[in-house]
Amino acid sequence: MRLDQNPDSEDGNRVGVAERSMAGSTPEALPESIVDVSVEGISMPVHVEVHGPLDGSRILVLHGWGASTEHMRGLINHLKPDHRVAAVDFPGHGRSPAPAHGYGMEGHLDVVDAVLEHLGWSVFSVIGHSNGGRAAISWAATRAGNRRVTSMTLIAPSGIRRRRTAAYYVRSWTARILKAPFQVLPGPIRRAGLDWLRHSLFWRMLGSSDYRSLEGPMRETFVRTVNHYVSDLLPDVPCPVLLIRGDADHAITHEQLATMQAGLTDAGLYTIPNAGHFVQEERPDVIAEAVRTLISK
Repeated sequence: MRLDQNPDSEDGNRVGVAERSMAGSTPEALPESIVDVSVEGISMPVHVEVHGPLDGSRILVLHGWGASTEHMRGLINHLKPDHRVAAVDFPGHGRSPAPAHGYGMEGHLDVVDAVLEHLGWSVFSVIGHSNGGRAAISWAATRAGNRRVTSMTLIAPSGIRRRRTAAYYVRSWTARILKAPFQVLPGPIRRAGLDWLRHSLFWRMLGSSDYRSLEGPMRETFVRTVNHYVSDLLPDVPCPVLLIRGDADHAITHEQLATMQAGLTDAGLYTIPNAGHFVQEERPDVIAEAVRTLISK
């Protein structure tokens, strides 16, 4: 799982070879590495970068769907002077190559496991945005094991089913009607017909803008990921959680986060005015201060 960089040890005495090679470079130089990850049994390379002092409190940063570490850059810059911050690009995002095969939420958790092993971290906090928040909840509730997550700051986390609209039901029933004629055909013909339907322009128009913009493994990954809900996992999250949302966020509603807050055993909800879904880009200073306060408790 480790290719070009040795991880931090728990006592903070080892530094990766990529970091050592940059010791004399400018402050903007990033200590980076490529980690070979087994995602649902298939090897995929993922990009990891680490910032901040070795003795700083450790923070793992997980970006959202269709985004990357770059969308967390402002927040990372606010935290790295006094925290040890690691950020990963999930396969098919940012500087991690597109996968040859699709993967679901279990694959996201495989990535988190491998990155933590690469870093040698067992005690840390987490920041997750959108789908990164969904992954953080899923990992903390099902995969933490002997590792201890001290706190999580989740920015507009997904994973709670949204109230269905009339438009949703129209699309859903239209899809069922379109598939119905193929269901009575023999197996091979049925599969070929359904495959043709799923690649048709009309079928694409029934999906979300994210779905329409994707093809191949990343479309499969999106479908398998977006349908993963965390409601049943919330009571098993073992640490304090701060939920943050911009009041102009049209992707994640206040109702969804209120539902998430109610399901968690120790959670607070903070709304930032005049901010949207990428509130960490609009007000990284506010979120960084909230993270520091939560970690210090």
